[in-house]
Amino acid sequence: MGSDVIIDIEVTPGSRSISVPSGYNEWRKRIEVKLTKNAQKGKANEQLVECLAELFSISSSNILINSGATSSKKSLLLKGVSYQQAVSVFEAHLKNNPEI
Repeated sequence: MGSDVIIDIEVTPGSRSISVPSGYNEWRKRIEVKLTKNAQKGKANEQLVECLAELFSISSSNILINSGATSSKKSLLLKGVSYQQAVSVFEAHLKNNPEI
């Protein structure tokens, strides 16, 4: 596997559908994510970690919320994922979902 990478994310909880990633905010330099769970009792955080684990084919235990556990703006550490892997996965997902 690769080294570790930190990704900056902006979460919109309580959306109608899940979209990981849903886009990129150029101004905030954050990957945008839409989740169906509400931001109560860590439900949205759990859903975010599960979605990222599935997207990157890693265990959810390899994803840590570095900062922003109670904020919509989060920084997450993905263990075993390189910077280039992260870029490739996000780019491929966005290209395969042009409606995003």
